[in-house]
Amino acid sequence: MSHTAGSLVAARGREWVVQPGSDDHFLMVRPLNGDTDFEACLFADEVTDATFPPPTADEVGDSVAAGLLRTALRIGFTSGAGPFRSLASIAVEPRQYQLVPLLLALRMETVRLLIGDDVGIGKTIEAGLIAKELLERGEASGLTVLCAPALAEQWQAELRDKFAIEATLVLASTATRLERELRLDESIFDRHPITVVSTDFIKADRRYQQFVRTCPDLVIVDEAHTCVSAGSSSKQSQLRYRLLQELAADPLRHLLLVTATPHSGKEEAFRDLIALLDPALASVDLDSVKGREALARHFVQRRRRDIRRYLDEETPFPQDRQVRDVSYSLTGEYGKLARQVLAYARETVRKPGAGLRQRVSWWSALAMLRSVASSPRAAAETLKTRSATVAAENDTEADELGRSSVLDLTDEEALEGLDAAAGALTETEDEDDSASPDTERLRRMARAFLKIEGPQDDAKLAALINEVKALLADGYDPIVFCRFIPTAQYVAEHLAKALGKKAHVRHVTGQLPPEARQKVISELAEEPGRHVLVATDCLSEGVNLQESFQAVIHYDLAWNPTRHEQREGRVDRFGQRSPLVRAVTLYGQDNGIDGVVLDVLIRKHRTIARRTGVAVPVPTGSEDVVKSLIEGLLLRNEENQDQLDLDFGVTKTRDQMHRAWESAADRESKALTKYAHSGVKLDEVQREVVEIRAALGSSADVSRFARDSLSGFGAIIEPRADGFHADTRQFPISVRHALGLTANGKTANLDFHLDIPAPVGTHALVRTDPMVRNLARTVLDSALDAEGPARRCGVIRTDSVSARTTLLLVRYRFHVTLPGRTGTRTLVAEDAQVVGYRAGADGREWLTDDEVTELLTARPANTLPELVRRTAERAIAELVTETVGEETGEASRELSPEFAAELGARGDVLATKLAESHQRVRGAVGAGTRGLKVTANHPADVLGVYVYLPAGGAR
Repeated sequence: MSHTAGSLVAARGREWVVQPGSDDHFLMVRPLNGDTDFEACLFADEVTDATFPPPTADEVGDSVAAGLLRTALRIGFTSGAGPFRSLASIAVEPRQYQLVPLLLALRMETVRLLIGDDVGIGKTIEAGLIAKELLERGEASGLTVLCAPALAEQWQAELRDKFAIEATLVLASTATRLERELRLDESIFDRHPITVVSTDFIKADRRYQQFVRTCPDLVIVDEAHTCVSAGSSSKQSQLRYRLLQELAADPLRHLLLVTATPHSGKEEAFRDLIALLDPALASVDLDSVKGREALARHFVQRRRRDIRRYLDEETPFPQDRQVRDVSYSLTGEYGKLARQVLAYARETVRKPGAGLRQRVSWWSALAMLRSVASSPRAAAETLKTRSATVAAENDTEADELGRSSVLDLTDEEALEGLDAAAGALTETEDEDDSASPDTERLRRMARAFLKIEGPQDDAKLAALINEVKALLADGYDPIVFCRFIPTAQYVAEHLAKALGKKAHVRHVTGQLPPEARQKVISELAEEPGRHVLVATDCLSEGVNLQESFQAVIHYDLAWNPTRHEQREGRVDRFGQRSPLVRAVTLYGQDNGIDGVVLDVLIRKHRTIARRTGVAVPVPTGSEDVVKSLIEGLLLRNEENQDQLDLDFGVTKTRDQMHRAWESAADRESKALTKYAHSGVKLDEVQREVVEIRAALGSSADVSRFARDSLSGFGAIIEPRADGFHADTRQFPISVRHALGLTANGKTANLDFHLDIPAPVGTHALVRTDPMVRNLARTVLDSALDAEGPARRCGVIRTDSVSARTTLLLVRYRFHVTLPGRTGTRTLVAEDAQVVGYRAGADGREWLTDDEVTELLTARPANTLPELVRRTAERAIAELVTETVGEETGEASRELSPEFAAELGARGDVLATKLAESHQRVRGAVGAGTRGLKVTANHPADVLGVYVYLPAGGAR
């Protein structure tokens, strides 16, 4: 027996829809309720043909019961027939501009795309949309997200909460457990096709080769700019790039690179990045029109100015970012100790010597200056700790260790472990275990620093307390960013004492594993009242904090303006409710470096961004400027000079860097027009998106459905400002089982929230929430069994009609044939439609779409019970014929041939419209349409019959 895709079969006590890929021996099937979680493979000889019976007059309900079935059907469908299959199974409504990367991906046979949108625009959503679409279409069978371990849980939550994609975390802390569960012939990626993976964990020699062999056919690389090796001496960057090169070598692997800084100021690094998309891009002339067009096929980059108003949609970014610089001076004992450390630093770098010894002394001196400028506690820790550079075997290794521990790197190194206090000790212990004179001198200064903690001796801390109090008074919850772990701990302790009950203060540093950091942030956000979060730069990249914080304070001035931008980007991003974001930078007037770094780097960065609208990273020369500054501070003879003047050498280096910076900004500003893809005909796509969203139902529809259906099953509903609470103790056992609730009542209380994501232990009022989907499936299944709160038949009186009018809830199945990289691929898709008619002089007069929509919102009036059954029987009789089997003598009910033909014709019209929608969407970006086809599967299923009678009594 042969069953075509889209046909109905019965087996194992339920009905199924046959899917593509079936043959004469095995059938790939999906449950009739459309639930993709229960797809199965059946033996062909265990199934029988099935038909879907029309409703009977015994299944009559009121208007609420009728509406529940319709909404349950819309929520239950996760594989729509429209051009965007992913929109039916996600919990977020993408902004119009966020559809552009998806459109660019649809025109590629193998997706190779660099998403370089600005900080806070929503790159995660854009990448997630593409991934979901490829998975739904069957163009990808698995997914791996490569990211920093600190961002892994956030990616896992985003995929789960917004895209209904359940991912397994593959980290150093989870890999051993995952490997214990494997068979001998399995890898983690064989067992778990969807994963979020720590890039630094998987790049190791003993792991990356197996990963390359078993890696899924779709890879997302977060913060991709950290994975290029050109111009970098970092072994970590080289290993990351080796991994990506081998993954990209498979021409059939989809690859999405995501970063807010695709061009870090190093041309060769950018070339490395785009070469992963297409090797030809490594040498293409990007100053030519042809070269830009070649790159534009793989690269999308928008700034806020490009999308703040996009088509007819406003995006709620903060209206402005208020920036303020606050100075302080180190006075009293703190100032005296700072000068002693500076004097010692000068002594060490001026000692005769060369080569490795000189490089170790240089980085040790720089570590002392940074820690003293940070806090007394950081200074004490640095002065007691051995420098990492002591272990270096050559100059190059010493510079690499020193740069990672002292400078503010953003484009080469991961953020893990870089907030530890840098060491300054360069002497080893003597054989008799007594410290050298230099070591003892540093330890004495360390003990002195520990005695001056607190705002009475620390002017910087006192200035911070004033700024935090002012922000709290103005209604802002600030994040205070520090360079070193000891400083963050010190600041948090003293802020908590100074603020008392005025605000809750917590701190997060690299000492905590990523999951613990997220827990601290969540717990702080849930505390009533105002909040202050103190953090190191372990939170400056990729972490979303705009929901709970509106201001940033740079307690420690970063020596790289990109770091400042990343910190402020944690709150100044899409979803920030405050129209004004504030950023405060503290800087020392007398610590030798801060003032010049602020002028030469930070303020120049702001000026360029304001003038061009482009936040371009600092060119490579920024390190040369910092080096010149430090040399001037440490090697000059002016012993009493606290704040540097720019000498000729520093000025020359600064001016060269500024010219290169401005040139890069101008070049980037002009380039954005091309890579913003303003030529994409998105307005032609909007109609399709609007229609899909309307068909799926709004968030208000989902909320109303959840309340009404739970109440219909017997729950007691308690409304709340942010959702509602449901007591389900009165549920029938069958319903509790279907919803996954325990029989002992431990999970009798359910909480539903309007927010995405919902708080832990609660459920979001979105169609992709597992509880909402289970509820929709249970409502639909119970309605088909003539049970539960939903009904397949209804009779409603209303003022909205003047003659008897019938609406039908119809389920259509379609064969959607799409072009793909390996030829055409056919999918079975479903669509729920409400169609209607009234009796006319020449037979049925079918309602227009607008008439149907208007009638669905009609206000019902009272209907007499005896009238209900008569009317329902009459309406059903118009649609159904009964036949008696010659052999069995049993009566069967099915749609009359005439009526089935009319519904089939409407299905054919709908298939034509759907094909046109696919053509328009693909045509908007120049994607191929050869072989594209949509055909309706016959017969259609009539799930519901609802009759509307005039309120005046006409029949």
